[in-house]
Amino acid sequence: MQEIAIKDEYIKLGQALKLAGLVSSGVEAKILIQDGLVTVNGEVDERRGRKLYPGDVFVLEGNEVKVVAL
Repeated sequence: MQEIAIKDEYIKLGQALKLAGLVSSGVEAKILIQDGLVTVNGEVDERRGRKLYPGDVFVLEGNEVKVVAL
């Protein structure tokens, strides 16, 4: 499982996908999220602005990423 570290309280889902290197642009993230291809903590979430906090796990195409605090 990959991890991304954040220094703020939370990171938005679209930004997290980019930080993890799973998408190359915000537009790509938006499309994948709206198409229901991203899960957060085991549930499909279609909100690009979904706030992720340390401990949250999101998955895209089998790539699991955990959000951790710096």
